Amino acid sequence: MAEQAAEGAPEAKKKGGLVMTIAGVAVVTLIGAGGGWVLGGMIAPKPPVDTQAKAPEPAADAHGGKKEEGLPHIATEANGVIQLEPITTNLAYPSDNWIRLEVALAFNGKPELPLAEDIHQDILAYMRTVSLQQIEGPRGFQYLKDDIQERVDLRSQGKVSKVMFRTFVIE
Repeated sequence: MAEQAAEGAPEAKKKGGLVMTIAGVAVVTLIGAGGGWVLGGMIAPKPPVDTQAKAPEPAADAHGGKKEEGLPHIATEANGVIQLEPITTNLAYPSDNWIRLEVALAFNGKPELPLAEDIHQDILAYMRTVSLQQIEGPRGFQYLKDDIQERVDLRSQGKVSKVMFRTFVIE
């Protein structure tokens, strides 16, 4: 009988230790979560309260449709920036790989749309001569940016100050 009691005691002690460990971890987790919630409430900026809440009127764009709400685009002709149409073409090698490139041009002074279209076609023609091995990695991407900037400088004769890459996807 004494042997049975001695054998049952360690099992009960092991179960009790496991329960206490789980309870301790749960308490520490709740304290951490509560502290994070309180700290987040103190750090997070409060949204501004609009005392004269009125429904915003949807503005119409130049085409008569509804304009998207949100931040105004930086790439506008008034800012001297023209965003070119997306360039989608296959690479020279391997020819089954495709590239999509969106570029914006920052002009010195007033933007010229015919020049922007010529630059768009020039970049498209150049991208068809590039192989995947040439543009692999960060160094290859930097060489591609430098090559396109050089071509734009030659084509625009200094009228374009910067070429800005908006998206760059290879499939």
